[in-house]
Amino acid sequence: MTTSLSFLGLPNHLTDDRMPRAVIFGAGHGSTYPGKDSSGYVSAADAIRTASQDDAALVEHWDFDLGGPLFDGKPVCCVDAGNLATTMHDNAGNRARIETKTREVLAVAAVPVLLGGDDSVVIPFLAGFAEHGPVWILQIDAHIDWRDEVHGERHGYSSPMRRASEMPHVAGMVQVGLRSVGSAKLTEIEAAQRYGSRFVTAREVHVAGVDAALRHIPERARVVVTLDCDGLDPCIMPGVAARTPGGLTYTQVIDLIAGLGQRARIVGFDLVELYPPADIDGLSALTAARLLVNAIGTIVRQK
Repeated sequence: MTTSLSFLGLPNHLTDDRMPRAVIFGAGHGSTYPGKDSSGYVSAADAIRTASQDDAALVEHWDFDLGGPLFDGKPVCCVDAGNLATTMHDNAGNRARIETKTREVLAVAAVPVLLGGDDSVVIPFLAGFAEHGPVWILQIDAHIDWRDEVHGERHGYSSPMRRASEMPHVAGMVQVGLRSVGSAKLTEIEAAQRYGSRFVTAREVHVAGVDAALRHIPERARVVVTLDCDGLDPCIMPGVAARTPGGLTYTQVIDLIAGLGQRARIVGFDLVELYPPADIDGLSALTAARLLVNAIGTIVRQK
């Protein structure tokens, strides 16, 4: 695993006998479609780490998003393990590496935090929870990602929620931020509805607030959050491959994360689909870094 910087300057291990509460790791490639190039996503994890550096010296300062310092006045309890060595088009190998790392983190009772990569890295990430179910999924995304296959590939970025629905340890899912048009046709919509997925459009959140999504999550459920950057509005998250107007605001997303931490328990978190070649002045990487801070802060505050 390699990277030049760590998120917020976090260590790659704790120097005492404590186990980390969360372990961050990156994966630049998952399952790339035939003839496609996923190399634009490789720098995403390190772009987020770079964007976090200005705040590295401020970890003990008051954070108004969290209502206190990141680690709530306690010692640093999260680590950044760097990036997995993934290779474009080594789809099976990449999936195995991501799933193995996820299992390793869960084995020490820590929360795995994955930085993608495109949405295909979510499939092996979720597969890694097979022995730690049941889990619910809260997906933040403009799209439902229910394609069964694309160009013969069943593990690509259009299929993570379809594959998740087939995992016995996944108890249910809530998909929030949906809007506009994507790859889903009526057959995919019907398949998701038959499974029981709860759709919550971005418009519903704008009108009714984040409870429009949170109310579908059972209280005290164990939840994996998968955050596709195009779930946010492109005015604050332009660095995505599919910009779609009308997305969630930064405040709505951090309120979703915080509300989930109060209602249930976050046991995994991934942030995917940041596409640095389309970013504007580093805005998307900065927003992603702040979202990650809020996720870690929520995880740390869970009992």
